[in-house]
Amino acid sequence: MTENNSTMRQGCGSQKKGSGCGSSGGAAGFSMAQAEKVAHHPCYSPNAHHKYARMHLAVAPACNVQCNYCNRKYDCANESRPGVVSELLNVEQALQKARAVAAAIPQLSVIGIAGPGDPLANQTRTFDTLEGLRSALPDVKLCVSTNGLALPQSVDSLVELGVDHVTITMNAIDAHVSAQIYDWIYFDGVRYRGREGAQILIDQQIEGMRKLMENGVLVKINSVLIPGVNDLHLAEVSHAIRDMGAFLHNIMPLISKPEHGTYYGLNGQREPTAEEVTQVRERSGAFMPQMAHCQQCRADAVGMLGEDRSQEFNLSALPEQAKDYAPVMQQRTKIQAAIASAGASEDADARLVAVATQQGLVVDQHFGHAKRFHIYSVNSEGVTLVGERHVAQYCHGQTECDDHDDVMTDTLTLLADMDAVFCSRLGLGPWQKLEAAGVQPVVDYAWQPIREALSAWWQLQPKATEVKLHVRGVA
Repeated sequence: MTENNSTMRQGCGSQKKGSGCGSSGGAAGFSMAQAEKVAHHPCYSPNAHHKYARMHLAVAPACNVQCNYCNRKYDCANESRPGVVSELLNVEQALQKARAVAAAIPQLSVIGIAGPGDPLANQTRTFDTLEGLRSALPDVKLCVSTNGLALPQSVDSLVELGVDHVTITMNAIDAHVSAQIYDWIYFDGVRYRGREGAQILIDQQIEGMRKLMENGVLVKINSVLIPGVNDLHLAEVSHAIRDMGAFLHNIMPLISKPEHGTYYGLNGQREPTAEEVTQVRERSGAFMPQMAHCQQCRADAVGMLGEDRSQEFNLSALPEQAKDYAPVMQQRTKIQAAIASAGASEDADARLVAVATQQGLVVDQHFGHAKRFHIYSVNSEGVTLVGERHVAQYCHGQTECDDHDDVMTDTLTLLADMDAVFCSRLGLGPWQKLEAAGVQPVVDYAWQPIREALSAWWQLQPKATEVKLHVRGVA
């Protein structure tokens, strides 16, 4: 069994009580489904942040909340904190940059929109970018970080685009505490202040979180630790968000140096000490897993956590023409498979397999109903999740399937490097086209757990040593 598989099976539940998930504290662990979803997300998984890279696209300048700890800067290369970017991007520039980064950094697994304002306060720019990314980079996870004020009315659109990770910044669940953190909120065309505005924000955050949970979206909560304001309240936040269904709490220290120009920085609000951060995380960790590897990244960060390569990909340095992404994607998959499987995916007997699955646990989806395929490497060391690829849905309803060659052609292109495709059902036409493309259709393991199914199938495949013996004429 590879280290990656073992880690995913254990999640955080294998750690001792009080050790948390990548931090201090945490009596609860990740479920298998949660661990699978975050296995390649460096901002969510403590095991992924040193293997996979992330990218933030700065397409959202406006904000609907004024936080006392925030001062957005749109042309700054010298500060490393949220809300700061070197270049604001339009949608086309964002897609151009994303393609360039995906080609240059094969470990890139996630692209997020986190500012420099709030993504959901910039609906057109954000959703046009997400839609373009989903089409241009079908193997990359998409995520959004938001204050949650406009979240309830945005959930359906996020889910439709395959966004299954959302971070909400929630600094308090008590309006009295929250009113000390925000100057104002702007909601439905009206600016609210004080406890009234704070309560509206909290209500919207909770309603948005509820809708995300109903749609199977993982929610991480960010909280800024502000000494004397919410430091004694954050354990209560952890308790509440656990009951609401969030799976990870990221408590971050306040950044309030005067030179940053924030309200807190200019009015003497001190930053917490490292010991204070540890103590608050420990108290909060009694209720749910705590994250400790967050780097409080810029809104245009690129690369592994702890590094920022954004200056390598300024607009002036980007190639004008986009390369055909299919070969780039295939090469990225090979490299990510090797990372995930500790090199076992490069063995001669290893297979790359695509699985049509609704929740990532069982082979339970019709080929034509799939909007994404989970990609696995199957080898002598076990079954390793590599990533996912999003496709256009080929069939609608129980029996109606589009007779559009272009849809099937695009799907075949996205799956051309697979050795097999597992699904619960498959029509004769797609079956023949998959076989003609050299991809084996497999429906014999419908409704079975994915890992057991892939392991059983792999055992039946001819191995490299067997092929060599057959060629030599040895029985």
